[in-house]
Amino acid sequence: MKQILIIHNGEGGDTADCTFMGQAFLLRRAGCGGDPERARALIAENDGRVDAIALEGMPATLELGAAHRPHELGATLPPVAQKTLVLDGSGIRAGLERWGVILADRAQPGIFAQKRVLMIPGLNHNGLAQALGRRAADLRYADPMIYFNLPAVPLVGSRGTLEQAAGPTLDQLKDVAFDRLQPLPDAPAEPRDAGMFEWADILAGDVGAIRRHAPAELKRKTVVVEWATEADLADLRERGVNIVITMMPALDGRGELGRWSAATIEAVMATLRPDPDAPLSEDTYLDLMAGLDWTPAIRYLQPGEAGINRFAFVIHPLSVRFIHNDKRFRWTKALPDSLVESFAARLPPMYVSRITGGVSPTTGQRIEGHLITLGATPRQMMSRGERFTYDQLNKAARIAERKGARIMGLGAFTSVVGDAGITVAHEADIAITSGNSLTVAATLEAAKQAVVKMGATDLTKGKVMIIGATGSIGAVCARLLAQAIYDVVLVSIEPERLIELKRTIQAETPGAHVAIATRADEYLGDCDLIVTATSAFGQRIVDITKCKPGAVICDVARPPDISEAEAALRPDVLVIESGEVLIPGDIDFGYDIGLPPKTAYACLAETALLAMEGRFEDYTLGRNITMERVKEIYRLFKKHEFQIAGLRSHDEYVTDEMVAEKRKLADQLRADRALFAQVQSESAARLATIPVSSKGVKAGRKVNPLPWIGATAAAAGVAGMLLFRRRR
Repeated sequence: MKQILIIHNGEGGDTADCTFMGQAFLLRRAGCGGDPERARALIAENDGRVDAIALEGMPATLELGAAHRPHELGATLPPVAQKTLVLDGSGIRAGLERWGVILADRAQPGIFAQKRVLMIPGLNHNGLAQALGRRAADLRYADPMIYFNLPAVPLVGSRGTLEQAAGPTLDQLKDVAFDRLQPLPDAPAEPRDAGMFEWADILAGDVGAIRRHAPAELKRKTVVVEWATEADLADLRERGVNIVITMMPALDGRGELGRWSAATIEAVMATLRPDPDAPLSEDTYLDLMAGLDWTPAIRYLQPGEAGINRFAFVIHPLSVRFIHNDKRFRWTKALPDSLVESFAARLPPMYVSRITGGVSPTTGQRIEGHLITLGATPRQMMSRGERFTYDQLNKAARIAERKGARIMGLGAFTSVVGDAGITVAHEADIAITSGNSLTVAATLEAAKQAVVKMGATDLTKGKVMIIGATGSIGAVCARLLAQAIYDVVLVSIEPERLIELKRTIQAETPGAHVAIATRADEYLGDCDLIVTATSAFGQRIVDITKCKPGAVICDVARPPDISEAEAALRPDVLVIESGEVLIPGDIDFGYDIGLPPKTAYACLAETALLAMEGRFEDYTLGRNITMERVKEIYRLFKKHEFQIAGLRSHDEYVTDEMVAEKRKLADQLRADRALFAQVQSESAARLATIPVSSKGVKAGRKVNPLPWIGATAAAAGVAGMLLFRRRR
C-alpha cells in the first residue's frame, strides 16, 4: 500500500484508505495551521517515510494568465525533502481542469454554453479559465476584488485586460500568507461586491474563496471548483446554488464527489508512474491521465432540478398592438405606431419568462422552457432583409443556451423569413425547429374535428381547398389531406410549383382528384373545408361570401388571414384557428402568450415535445416538411399524451351551442337557394365596406419615413427601456 501525506492549511488530521487505478493507498491528512515552519517540520519528519507529500493550498508558484511568479513561502517547502516527492498540484491541475470541462460538457451538453463566468479566483486556475472561456459568452476575473477588495471595475473583468492586470496582481501576492491565497471553507466571511456575483451564471475557482466572499444569495448559480466536501455542498445549497461540479477525479469511486485537491491527485498519480525515474513532465502526466476512467461529479443541489430537459421558444409581437399591451411598454401608446414598430424591431432579443410544470405521463420526463421575444412585427421582418432576422435569432439562441436550453423553436414569422430556419440552425450551436411538423398535424386534427362538428359523416366524399398550397405548411397539408379526402384544390400564386405539387400528389395518391388555381374564388362554393396557410399581407385571402353553407375555414396563419369582421359576415361558416395544444402537466408559461392558460401554439408544443422525448436535434427546417416527420411527431404527440385544445375562433372557444346555431343556419341555406343567394348578396355588399387586409395589414399600407424629431424621441425612449432592463 502506498502512503501519501497531505499537508493542509487547517488544523487536525485524519486518514483514509482508497484504491485508485488498481493501486491501494493510505491517505493521511495533517494540518499546519498555515504556518510554513510547521509545514517544513512535517515534510522533514516524513521525508523518506511516505511515497509522496501533497501541499494543499501552499503553492510554490503563482500563475495568472501568462504571468508567473514564485511564491516566496511556498517555493521554500519542496526543497526541504531529500527523498520524497513534494507536490503542490501545479503539474496536473490545468490538464485535469481542461479535460474535466470537456467531460462535464459531454455528460451534460450545453451546461457551460453562453454562460457568464466569474473566476474566484483565476489564480492558479489557468486550465479551468481557458476551457470555460472557449464555451462561455463572457469570462471575468475577480482576483483584484477578492484579494484587495477593489471595486468591480473593468480591470477585474474581461480577458483583454488580464495581461495588464496579471503581473501587478502577482507582485502583490507573492509573499502573502497561504490562507489569503486559498481561504479555508470555514474561514470568516468577507463579502465582496455582490454585483459581480449577480452578473455571473458560473462561479469558478476555489470553494473556500467562493464561500468566504460570495453573498448569501446565489440562486440558480452553477459552482465549478477543484474539490468540495459535503459540508461545502450544504452551505452552497442553503445559498440557492443549483449545480456544483468538482474538477478533480474521485479517489473513492467513479461518480463520487471530487473531495481531494489537485495536490493530492498529483501526489497519487506521481507514485503510479511505471518508471519511477520518469520526469514529472506534462507528457508523463498525460500518459497517466489517459488511463483514467472518470467524469467530474455534477451535483444538483436543489430539489427537482436534476433530470430536467430544457428548451426555448422565440415569440414576437404580431402587431404594434402587442407592443402597446405589454406592461413594460404601455407608454409607447403616446407615440406614432409606425415609429414604435420600427424602433421595437431594432431592440435586442429579450428574455420573457420561464415555462414550468411540463411532465410526460408516460415516461415521467420533466421539461422546462424559456420564452424569448424579438421586437419586430411580421411586417417589420418582411420589410427588412433576411439577415436582420437571422442575426436577431442568433442572439436569441445564445440567450437560450445561457438558460440551459438544448433546442429552440421558432414561433410565428421567425419560421417564415428566409429559408425557414436552415441558416439559423447552421449558425447556432443549439438545435432548431420551426415547429411546423406539429403545426400541420394539429391543424389537420383540428380541421377534422371541426368538419365532424359541422355535420360531415363521410370525409372522403368532401372537397378541400388549401390556400398557400406551395408553402412549407400548405404543401404537406395538401399531400396528407389528399390521402384522406381525395378531392383537393390547390391555390397558390406560384403556378410552376402548383404543377409540381399536383404531380407529387397524384403519384403518392393514385385516384386523387387535384385541381390547381392561382385564385380561390372559382372553387370556394364547392369546398367543405378551406385551409389557409399564407404569408401574404394586405390581401383578401378568402372571399367568405362565396363559401358554401356550413363550410369550415381553418386559418393556420399567424396573424390570421381572415379578420373577425369578415368571419361575422357568414354566421353559417365556421372559422377556426389552427390546432392549439395542451402540454401535459401543470404547465405555466409565466407570460400571456395570447392563448388561454395551459394552451400552447402547436409550434411551441413541438419544441416542448422534442425536449420531452430528448430529441435535441434540428427537426423541422426549410420549406420541404416531410410527411414522415409529421407522422413521427404525431406519434410522439400521442406517446406523451399531448392533446388538441378546444377549437377556437378569433380568441374565443367554439362551443357546442355556437356550432349548433351554425349548423341550423347552414341547413336553412342549403334548403332555400333563394335565401342563400340573398345572404350572399347582402354579405358581399357589407364585405365591400371592409378594407382589404390580411394579418391586420391593410392593402397598400406602408411604413412612412420617420421624421427626424420623432426618431430622436424614440431613440431616447429605447435607451430608457434598455436602462430599465439592465437595472432590473
